[in-house]
Amino acid sequence: MEIPFKTKRMLNFGDCDISGTAYFPSYLNILNGVNEEFWLHLGFPWHKIIWEERWGTPTVHISSDFSSPSFFGEELEFEVTVQRVGRSSVTLHHEINCKGQKRWSSTQVLAASNLDEHTSIPWPDDVKEALLACIQEDKT
Repeated sequence: MEIPFKTKRMLNFGDCDISGTAYFPSYLNILNGVNEEFWLHLGFPWHKIIWEERWGTPTVHISSDFSSPSFFGEELEFEVTVQRVGRSSVTLHHEINCKGQKRWSSTQVLAASNLDEHTSIPWPDDVKEALLACIQEDKT
């Protein structure tokens, strides 16, 4: 599995304000799509875990830093790194670049949640194993 997980997203017209600059709330929607793709890459597609297994991965904390504006028509490059895996949470770090320039970054905590009871649950063993496999070892 490629670590960190990488994908790209086009910045569409609807993601921007009237000047063509990315509208920051749209970034969160785009990030949600990147997360969905990340989970699919791990082998846990949201449509299956949500509808069949009845658990999900809601965001319980997110922080973002915006370095440079992005504009309509640009292709953003996303790198997703797993920083920490807990009993029922995972901390993801997102680096977003365009043409070699950092645009923004975000650190996000997701929690495993029973969708019927709205309570946290421990990660299923196979999910926890997949998440742990994504943690980059410090090579220093």
